[in-house]
Amino acid sequence: MLERILHFSIYQRAIVLMAVLMVAIIGVYSYQKLPIDAVPDITNVQVQINTNATGYSPIEAEQRITFPIETIMAGLPHLDYTRSISRYGLSQVTVVFKDGVDVYFARQQVSQRIQEAKGRLPLGIEPMMGPISTGLGEIFMWTVDAQEGARKPDGTEYTTTDLREIQDWVIRPQLRMVKGVTEINTVGGYVKQFSCRALSGEMISFGLAPGDLINALERNNMNVGAGYIERSGEQYLVRVPGQIANLEEIGNIILGSWQGTPIRVKDVADILIGKELRTGAATQNGKEVVLGTVHMLIGENSRLVAQAAANKLEEINRNLPEGIVTTPVYDRTILVEKTIHTVAKNLLEGAALVIVVLLLFLGNLRAALIAAFVIPLSMLFTFTGMVTNHVSANLMSLGAIDFGIIVDGAIVIVENSIRRLAHEQTRLGRELTLTERLELVFDASREARRVLIYGELIIIIVYLPIFALTGVEGKMFHPMALTVVTALIGAMVLSLTFVPAAIALFLSVRCRRRKAASWRGPKGYMPLLTATMNNRELTITIAIVIVILSGLLTTRVGSEFVPSLNEGDIALHAIRIPGTSLTTAIEMQNELEEKIKTFPEVERVFSKIGTAEIATDPMPPSVADTFIILKPQSEWTGAYRTKAELIAAMEQSVLKVPGNITNLPSRSRCASTNCCPVCALISRSRYSAMIWMLCWIWVMSSRNCCKPYLAQRT
Repeated sequence: MLERILHFSIYQRAIVLMAVLMVAIIGVYSYQKLPIDAVPDITNVQVQINTNATGYSPIEAEQRITFPIETIMAGLPHLDYTRSISRYGLSQVTVVFKDGVDVYFARQQVSQRIQEAKGRLPLGIEPMMGPISTGLGEIFMWTVDAQEGARKPDGTEYTTTDLREIQDWVIRPQLRMVKGVTEINTVGGYVKQFSCRALSGEMISFGLAPGDLINALERNNMNVGAGYIERSGEQYLVRVPGQIANLEEIGNIILGSWQGTPIRVKDVADILIGKELRTGAATQNGKEVVLGTVHMLIGENSRLVAQAAANKLEEINRNLPEGIVTTPVYDRTILVEKTIHTVAKNLLEGAALVIVVLLLFLGNLRAALIAAFVIPLSMLFTFTGMVTNHVSANLMSLGAIDFGIIVDGAIVIVENSIRRLAHEQTRLGRELTLTERLELVFDASREARRVLIYGELIIIIVYLPIFALTGVEGKMFHPMALTVVTALIGAMVLSLTFVPAAIALFLSVRCRRRKAASWRGPKGYMPLLTATMNNRELTITIAIVIVILSGLLTTRVGSEFVPSLNEGDIALHAIRIPGTSLTTAIEMQNELEEKIKTFPEVERVFSKIGTAEIATDPMPPSVADTFIILKPQSEWTGAYRTKAELIAAMEQSVLKVPGNITNLPSRSRCASTNCCPVCALISRSRYSAMIWMLCWIWVMSSRNCCKPYLAQRT
């Protein structure tokens, strides 16, 4: 089978190259459709059920809402488990399904059970499912604020209620129209309400009850249709508009009459603009604002959706009332672009290094280019596989690709073909004919096919156990394994088709196999090989010692589940005493932000306190998530030059703010503070690991002062 493939590739090389070109075109098209993100989304298949229960204590919410909903969810198809949270005025039940379940199927099943549960819940309680998003769905945030001195048309200052009204009725509806956005979440400000506060004395004097006031307001706040009438061949719609528009109309609603005099709402109640009880707030740079968050639909491209949301917000900003501004405070695009830059830089550097090495060691420019072409072609093949299997391009999926392994099979065939062609030309003393050259390339490729197939298959088999991982581990490492295996399969196919065809087509001139590196010749390679073979015991002993010492170092090496991503910003968690009111928490948070803003390296600070309108992350008012956005490090003018130094200083500063327990990202510390100067010098060396390995026995036996440091270091 393989010989037939090789024979076809060589003798029908034009067809093979055309097929490779088509695969490359498909790969370019797939690259344009490839989702791009920073890291894989490890969120399981889950559906959140949020129930607003105004006035319910946590115990009442648990007994009357959470427990009935959680109980009725039992027995759902492919259900894994359920969990719940009951807080003041909120019940949240999270239904988690097994991996592989379609999220829309899961939501359909949950929706059916919610309808069944409504009969067991108190009147007026309406459970709602959360947005179709994941833990990484919060891709874009912005704040709504009023500029200094901004005034409303009536001359008064803008309040947080006005900002929330603009967010809910102007900004939110337009952003929800952006493709890929599933929900807009809001925290901060007050929801505007028309409030009627009944005056008990007047109500009693007129013989009215609170129910009479409620019924009158409901009855007089609706539009009634009365069909249509025909007149002179035309049809006229008849309606009775009764929807309330302002405070004056509310006050003029008639409740009844007393001795022939109409009783209006304004006679028995105070009518004013009120505000809803809230469970969360937002602050920025020591001032309360309104914070909006874009939730991305599952499976969308976070980079494209975030860019579209940013462009739409910029358009909205131009049409807002004078003095009102929206400021983007978090954009996932920044993290994605940094990740793409890192991955692209590493891939390009790796590809360039492989190409240079190929040129040096193959000694033939055309042959090196043929082998090097396998790299971009394999990547295009991989992009097609990633799009087909719904795998995003991220740090884990693309970061594991090794170009040296990809071109391994191509190098074997190219090297063997050059060797056979060069030897045959030397033996005959002339250039080979086309028929002779094709036969030699076929023979050389056939000789190397077993080595090629076995080598590639062994590497692929190494990655197969990763596909057995489940849960969070599977979601994290499956994209990496799938990407690497796809790249290896593409490289193997290209090595059996494209490489022989390209050799047969492009190596048409006299082929010479030059000496590519001096150590490959007798002056370098042969003396080293001879010395190694003449000292076999010493060579094996050195190898065993290196393996043992490496094993000792491995036992002391730290480990991380995922690579650390330095986005350039800082996330701070502020925790207050349980039971802290929202008003007090805002005051304490403003003080904390003012302290953080004193650092010249900080561009802005914004925070989310408590629970947002959609309780995707229900937290009490005593807890705040603080986001510290830093300036580019090139613009730092303060005393700190690294992020670790800034975090250390910031930690000492915020600890002085009373009433806060703050958690900052951990920073690296020196393993020992009393090590000797020699050890300190070695520890700062980029070759410290090698030095410690070679000096292990000497250090452990003669330098007692270094033992604690060495134990920490290794």
